[in-house]
Amino acid sequence: MDPYIGQIQLFPYNFEPRGWILCDGRSLQVMQNQALYSLIGTTFGGNGTTTFNIPDLRNANPLAMTNQMKYYIAAQGLYPQRS
Repeated sequence: MDPYIGQIQLFPYNFEPRGWILCDGRSLQVMQNQALYSLIGTTFGGNGTTTFNIPDLRNANPLAMTNQMKYYIAAQGLYPQRS
């Protein structure tokens, strides 16, 4: 099943799975990520015209014993529908 765009999930990877972006607070281009931008906007930073930021969850590891788990945000998948 495809994830919803904007869905955040923990993965035990040291690489970005296809369609996912590590939640490290980086700045993304609006034009290359229009669907994700339409959902989160400038909630986490960016100028809102050409850039926006994704959440920075590098220090939000629920498993303090290991740093293997990392949060990723889905940049591809299903667009959430309002009911």
